[in-house]
Amino acid sequence: MKWTDSLNIAESLYDKYPAIDPSTIRFTDLMDWVMALEGFNDAPDKCGERILEAIQLAWIDEAK
Repeated sequence: MKWTDSLNIAESLYDKYPAIDPSTIRFTDLMDWVMALEGFNDAPDKCGERILEAIQLAWIDEAK
């Protein structure tokens, strides 16, 4: 997975952290959690606030 795979990342985060409310996650934590996902392989410097926001929004939709 790469940073641009926001839907796949959100699904993986939902599976790994089902009890977490994604709307309460800080972007610094979200970035760390994404980079720790199995199958994630992208550079931290390719990530920005817009990407993290897209991941968070996709995760919120997944959690509904």
